[in-house]
Amino acid sequence: MNLLDLVISPAYAQAAPQAGAGGFGMSLLFPILLIAVMYFLMIRPQMKRQKEHRAMLVKLSKGDEVITNGGIAGVVGDIGENFITVEIADNVRIRVQKGAIANVLPKGTLKSA
Repeated sequence: MNLLDLVISPAYAQAAPQAGAGGFGMSLLFPILLIAVMYFLMIRPQMKRQKEHRAMLVKLSKGDEVITNGGIAGVVGDIGENFITVEIADNVRIRVQKGAIANVLPKGTLKSA
């Protein structure tokens, strides 16, 4: 026994454990199940939200009341391919990207506020 054996325990050769009948298949089962759970809990709901958001942007029309991601509420004026003009007050218009529209509000929501 030397000084190094006190710090690091010595490794002894052992016989390798023999794989059972379904050892390889069972070792792949856990990662496959983990990937399936991740898909159904994280990836699929996110894809569904993206699809709904794209559909909302396609249906957007002039006169709709919207809220941007920044919390600005206004009425849609002009609609371009990438940008939308939103009127937030009388004669105050801003241009935002289409993707920045978070929600479309029901008609008359801004007048009641």
